[in-house]
Amino acid sequence: MATTTATIDIPVSAHRVWQLMGGFGSLPDWLPYIPASTLSDGGRVRSLTNEEGGVIVERLEKFDNDGRTYSYSILQAPFPVTGYRSTLTVHEVSDGQSRVEWSGTFTPAGASEEEAVTLFHGIYTEGLAALEKTLGA
Repeated sequence: MATTTATIDIPVSAHRVWQLMGGFGSLPDWLPYIPASTLSDGGRVRSLTNEEGGVIVERLEKFDNDGRTYSYSILQAPFPVTGYRSTLTVHEVSDGQSRVEWSGTFTPAGASEEEAVTLFHGIYTEGLAALEKTLGA
């Protein structure tokens, strides 16, 4: 099983960051390469559409509003992995400063471990940079 984690410190309160990205259907609010998200199954499944029109279906596995974290798994996606599970967490570093962590575990399938880790690390790093930009930080 492969893993990767990306982290960013943002000069914005954890509360404000979580307000923007803490909803399971909120990716289009801060992630430009995901322009659409549709929730189903009582809000526990999201169908994401990427810029090329591809569809990614994910299931919410764990949600902790007070802890500012949620975990999800991929049900359907064009990625060369199986057993994918990811977690997004917002930590309060100090008053007015937060640290956002996006991590994932998965088993490469049809790609080397290095290729799969590079793919998801890039997605996480670009996504966190987009989050910071959206927040105007």
